[in-house]
Amino acid sequence: MSQTTLLTREPVVNKNRAITANRIIAHGPNIASVVEALSAQAEVWPSHHPVFVSVGRLVPTPELMNWAVPDNAAIEIPAQTLAHPQTQALMARLQDAGVGMCLTWYAPGTALPAGVDWRFVLMDGRRHPTPGGAPGLSLAWGLSDINAFRQAVSAGFDGASGWFFLHGNAPAKALSPGHAQIVRLLNLVRNNGEIRDIEAVLKQDVALSYKLLRYINSAGFGLMCEIQSFRHAVSILGYDALNKWLSLLLVTASRDPSAPAMMQTAIARGRFMEEVGAGYFDAGERDNLFITGAFSLLHVLLGTSMQSLLDEMNLPANVSEALLYGQGEFAPFLQLAQACESFDGSALAKAAQALHLPYERINRAQLVGLSFADSLQA
Repeated sequence: MSQTTLLTREPVVNKNRAITANRIIAHGPNIASVVEALSAQAEVWPSHHPVFVSVGRLVPTPELMNWAVPDNAAIEIPAQTLAHPQTQALMARLQDAGVGMCLTWYAPGTALPAGVDWRFVLMDGRRHPTPGGAPGLSLAWGLSDINAFRQAVSAGFDGASGWFFLHGNAPAKALSPGHAQIVRLLNLVRNNGEIRDIEAVLKQDVALSYKLLRYINSAGFGLMCEIQSFRHAVSILGYDALNKWLSLLLVTASRDPSAPAMMQTAIARGRFMEEVGAGYFDAGERDNLFITGAFSLLHVLLGTSMQSLLDEMNLPANVSEALLYGQGEFAPFLQLAQACESFDGSALAKAAQALHLPYERINRAQLVGLSFADSLQA
């Protein structure tokens, strides 16, 4: 049976903007459809952080217990449903099963049931600028930008959920020497440069070399042997595969406080695009799909303009067209990846329909991308 529930996501960060959890929002016609969609993703469920699971605009009911709730998952209970008999029945069963609960859309003064441990409390930061005695760690939602996050933290919030960190960042400036060095390295690899020249660049930054080898030897590559050096990596993998992993180095080079959340977003986009585009492109082009998604926030991560970045890099035309103009064969897949980052699933449903993609494939690709991005920051 074709699935009718789509998943979207957003990160949860603490006061220091470090990722502490992920939110998965299920957009389905009923709880049975949500259970079906969540159950289908058991194999790829993200395990590096706690996961808050929202059933969107549905009322949480005991039917949700038909899902084998993962150990790191907590069910969101909207404050507006606390008096609903079905939600009360679900809460009792969640407590008996030892499943955590997160109180969402809390407003100061809301009457709360006794005996429930609300570890996290999500509040609409636009309506409630202070946590107002929230019965757990308070998270602001709906923040417009970085400055709104700073104000929320100053007002007493313990963190936030959402995509505020993509907005209100510092204006563009010139590429830093350290970032320019990685761009130089990428260009050498893309142009099949001499191994000795590439090694010479890597030797100038030991931390860079270590990070590259760590990525290559991570679970994402699935190699049967450990790569010991760049020369060894070239002999085993070739230049094309290394280009993808050097691209990761550039994405993870920022020192901005918001960098972890932005890195997770960029890498998850890239891995999602690579996974969901598998039926449309060959292996080499799927690597370029990954790079398109991973580089989609590069200008924000490195504090420069996308145009100046691409002027320095020798990227394929289909990558550049998608990043600069939102055009070309990769653009619909980038738009699909970005639509996964909305609390409203309508944009994702429209993008999925345009590409004739089944919901299950999109849901799986999204969780694969999220797990991969989290694994690189673990």
